[in-house]
Amino acid sequence: MIKIILNNKPVELDVDPQMPLLYALRDELQLTGTKFGCGAGQCGACTVHVNGKAMRSCVTPISAIAEQAITTIEGLADKQGNLGESAVQVAWREFKVPQCGYCQSGQMMSAAALLKAIPQPNDEQIIEHMQGNICRCGTYKRIKAAIKSAAGNTTDLAANNASPNTSPANTLPSNSLPTNNNGVEIFDARKFTHDSKGA
Repeated sequence: MIKIILNNKPVELDVDPQMPLLYALRDELQLTGTKFGCGAGQCGACTVHVNGKAMRSCVTPISAIAEQAITTIEGLADKQGNLGESAVQVAWREFKVPQCGYCQSGQMMSAAALLKAIPQPNDEQIIEHMQGNICRCGTYKRIKAAIKSAAGNTTDLAANNASPNTSPANTLPSNSLPTNNNGVEIFDARKFTHDSKGA
């Protein structure tokens, strides 16, 4: 039995420890906002937050995030806890960012993680942080505009950012994930497994 904190609620999963977090979310927990894109951690459609950091759930085995705080798009909220009303989500609607919409939950989760780490990012920081999220409809200009707008109204609070257990045992090792030049952790969760091919 694997225990996680999902959108601020304790959850127990009786699944194969190597099951990708994405499959556990979609198939076991029926949280389908997180999307399957490439299955290799390269497109960003499956992005969720682990302890507030953006992570690709398709290459993250569920065992790697046991006892950790997971936030999905369903748990993104404003400072008052209003689900679906984070600054990023409000800006996404204001700027009519989606076309087909398939990648957008991952885009918003990456954007929310960026704004948590860098509340007032410049254009270069936005481009650098978001380059791992692919939009096949090419809405990148609207994505950047929405992030800049959200940065002026950063009342975001992932529903489980205030994790009930913030002790070191409930925190991923600081050297477990690669970082970009802004210090924002990025996604290669395969480092958590002994098998270099990941889940």
